[in-house]
Amino acid sequence: MSQVTIDRNEIDIVIAAFRSDLTSFLEEWRPIISRFHLIIVQDPDLKEGLKIPKGFDVDVYTKSDIDKLVSASHASMFSGYACRYFGYLVSKRKYIVSIDDDCSPAKDNNGDVVDIVTQHITNLKTPATPLFFNTLYDPYRKGSDFVRGYPFSLRSGVPCVLSCGLWLNLADFDAPTQSLKPELRNSRYVDAVLTVPKNSLMPMSGINIAFDRETVGPAILPALKLAKEGKVRWETMEDVWCGLVVKVVCDHLQLGVKTGIPYVWRNERGSAIDSLKKEWQGVKLMEELIPFFQALKLSQDAVTAEDCVMEMAVAIKKGIGSKHPELANAAGNMVEWVKIWKEVGSRVLI
Repeated sequence: MSQVTIDRNEIDIVIAAFRSDLTSFLEEWRPIISRFHLIIVQDPDLKEGLKIPKGFDVDVYTKSDIDKLVSASHASMFSGYACRYFGYLVSKRKYIVSIDDDCSPAKDNNGDVVDIVTQHITNLKTPATPLFFNTLYDPYRKGSDFVRGYPFSLRSGVPCVLSCGLWLNLADFDAPTQSLKPELRNSRYVDAVLTVPKNSLMPMSGINIAFDRETVGPAILPALKLAKEGKVRWETMEDVWCGLVVKVVCDHLQLGVKTGIPYVWRNERGSAIDSLKKEWQGVKLMEELIPFFQALKLSQDAVTAEDCVMEMAVAIKKGIGSKHPELANAAGNMVEWVKIWKEVGSRVLI
């Protein structure tokens, strides 16, 4: 397979900041991300100014920037973990690589530091294979190929627009699982990436992802806010909801999603037991959300990510949103997000 070119001018690194002193975090990541442009979005609830070491090409966005761009009634869309989406909104580059400030660079099985930017962009710049499953993982990786019986007519694949990386140490378990198994950690580095098959939904984590902003950016959105949403990952569902939305969009538009490498090392934050009650609403909602999204069909008129999101918002409000006010609110946020996306795309942020 041909070598993928990493063009620094095509890539923004978006970092969600939940603590004021980012010195140690950025120094850990310096060898990997210092040659790229950074967008750091400060959680609007964080009052202290950010401490950022020298030597980075960085733009910092705070609550005042969010308030300039978004109406007061929708500014809460960008609170907590959802502040990262503001970075997606203001970026002007083709690819976004997104990490949070509680992650450190991981090491592979050879002890080498994982370059998440190169691995994510390689995933995005090589095709995905959602229409027929290749049992030898990603056939476009070095040392792999299509297995016997794979139709030659499908070997060109489809464009990959979303790369979902994984975590070492704290895996992406929910609060009930982590509470029952408090010592459970993910220590296995599996050097593999694969395409999520068409019509298979997935719970996306926003902590280590990359995506093609130009193609699917409007579907990477903040929408679902739980009534008891908190400030640690176990207490939120915004990225899981986003994963359901963007996967339906990708399936409809014949686009691909990959999962696997690259890994980050996820550091400890919060208590799963304390978060259990807050997240329980989201855990129960998933039992209803999956059948709804599995049955959701978009029209032939939906030919862009924006079109798909708007159609889905209408279906959600009329369907499952009629029983759950928080889902009706999510549908409203989806509509507002598309409006803001289009507005920002037509002008420069002041």
